[in-house]
Amino acid sequence: MSTTEIHPNVKRVIFTEKEIKDRVSELGRQISQDYKDSKNLVLVGILKGSFVFMSDLVRSIHLPNTNVTLEFMSISSYGAETSSSGVIRIMMDLRTSIEGKDVLIIEDIVDSGLTLKHLMELLNHRNPNSLHTAVLLRKKEGLKVEVPVRYMGFDIPMVFIIGYGLDFAENYRELPYLGELKEECYKK
Repeated sequence: MSTTEIHPNVKRVIFTEKEIKDRVSELGRQISQDYKDSKNLVLVGILKGSFVFMSDLVRSIHLPNTNVTLEFMSISSYGAETSSSGVIRIMMDLRTSIEGKDVLIIEDIVDSGLTLKHLMELLNHRNPNSLHTAVLLRKKEGLKVEVPVRYMGFDIPMVFIIGYGLDFAENYRELPYLGELKEECYKK
């Protein structure tokens, strides 16, 4: 963990800063290889949780012959809760067309799979050339629906994870590692 101090509300560190950096670099190399023949690749970051992951991932992608652009969407399915409600609201939509382009959705975490499934259906109706996903974290035990994840960071246990862009009630996003939030912080 080097000199990074552990936040007092973190029960344990699940993945260190170095482990995350190494895995994101590996995903970037994979994406670079897979999209080397693409003309237009649009990375769609799902705000707010994916912003740190997307920032590091895009800097790990090397596609000199591809027009790589960034888009963002904001989708709400949590609020101040600790699990996905299944109710999905689009708070901010794409600002440009994805028709005929290769699209890679960048998501922080897949819990139930409901949000990502809904998002993929929505974006697929916009006629992209291809539509795939890069997900930092997946809770396999929590999946209610199967969703195709082409680029997977880590599978994690059924605990509440914070840090590296992930939050609880808008807090803890700044932590450079991924940690388990102590239950007393959210079970009140």
